[in-house]
Amino acid sequence: MSKKESTFLNMTITLFIITLVAGLSLGYVNDLTLEPKAKAKLERKVNALKQVLPEFNNNLVDEVTLIKSDKAKDNVEVYTAKNNDSYVGTAVVGSSEKGYSGLVKIMVGFNPDGSIQNIVVLEQKETPGLGTKMKETKFLDQFKGKNPSQFNLKPKKDGGHVDALTGATI
Repeated sequence: MSKKESTFLNMTITLFIITLVAGLSLGYVNDLTLEPKAKAKLERKVNALKQVLPEFNNNLVDEVTLIKSDKAKDNVEVYTAKNNDSYVGTAVVGSSEKGYSGLVKIMVGFNPDGSIQNIVVLEQKETPGLGTKMKETKFLDQFKGKNPSQFNLKPKKDGGHVDALTGATI
């Protein structure tokens, strides 16, 4: 087989074919993984709901209320938990882009009396060893059982009740 002459047209056609095959392959693989990724995301959300709320038996994912936020890119998600049609708590998912490396997304579970049941960090890209401490039990436990209307959410150095993470953006 003889080598084709390296003309601009031959190189352009070759590059086009390679790009077309690569693009179609990537699109196909992406399409194959869409459903498994969506299932995994849903499973993570359901697990987080189970962590932040008392026992519930309604389908929270189908009954979510979305509230448009002017301060965040994503909507605020509100999940009302019931057990045998009796209200047992609410979970709220909120996000902020003020993290050191972008989006920080958390889920907070509230008891019927307004106190915090539990908190789960859903997404964060903070500095390992510093900002990621927000996921540690020691940090999150300071909020459990506290009612935000009676708990000053400012850092202790500013007269609040929160043991803040020094040097972190949260």
